[in-house]
Amino acid sequence: MALREPVYLRPSALDEVLELLGRPGAVVLSGGTDFFPERLYLPRTETVVDISDVAALRGITRNNDTWRFGAATTWREVREADLPPAFDGLRRAASQVGGVQMQNAGTVGGNLCTASPAGDGIPPLLTLGALVELRSSEGTRVLALEEFITGYRHTALRRGELVASVLVPNPPDGARGAFVKIGVRAHLVISIVMVAVVTVVDAGVITDARVAVGACSPVAQRLGRVEEALTGCPHRREAVDAALATAPLSELSPIDDVRSSAGYRTRVVRQLVSDAVFVDAT
Repeated sequence: MALREPVYLRPSALDEVLELLGRPGAVVLSGGTDFFPERLYLPRTETVVDISDVAALRGITRNNDTWRFGAATTWREVREADLPPAFDGLRRAASQVGGVQMQNAGTVGGNLCTASPAGDGIPPLLTLGALVELRSSEGTRVLALEEFITGYRHTALRRGELVASVLVPNPPDGARGAFVKIGVRAHLVISIVMVAVVTVVDAGVITDARVAVGACSPVAQRLGRVEEALTGCPHRREAVDAALATAPLSELSPIDDVRSSAGYRTRVVRQLVSDAVFVDAT
């Protein structure tokens, strides 16, 4: 029996998208930077729902104490957005998602739904305390990003649900974000290790620290013990390095693969956290 060709639909209204996603076999297409490569291996679907024309899923807005990133917002839009310094790490990550063509097409929501441990957008969003807004024809629910990504390339999405936006609480006054990663080259590369931080420095002391690491475990992780070690630490390189030297990395479980060894990943994490604390992220 011949394979059935997929039906391609491009609605412009969110309600229509949610209705279509209730169909058996329906799948979301946004930027397509992961969707099309994966189509080489995945079974054909019956209904492809392209959400790129849905205005309600695009753009970056602020409402009271929350920043909203529409799920179909591209990484180029994030990179060029006028955001507070706490988002500098997210903007830096956006500038390193593949090349310019990838940034023009790839989307914030797509990066989360792919749930790759090396997804550039995930560590900075973790440090920003991001929430994921999920919509379906049955209603809305909101999950912390840590709850949304449940494992290697697995999420908490239910059948018929769509990531509608990423919500970020307004960061503390004086917060500054940064993002650093290493790979075999500067761009168009899957990371060996990536680190995002958000810090608040007051009177020469780090009063708040949030640290997340990607590509060192099945899911990008916040490092609570490292955050504790940095909080209250003088904002000097030697003091930060001393604090990091003894901070446990028990949340991480790096592996050996073609890009690096587990041992190298473990050794380099502390150095990258220190670099991120002091890097000029703008």
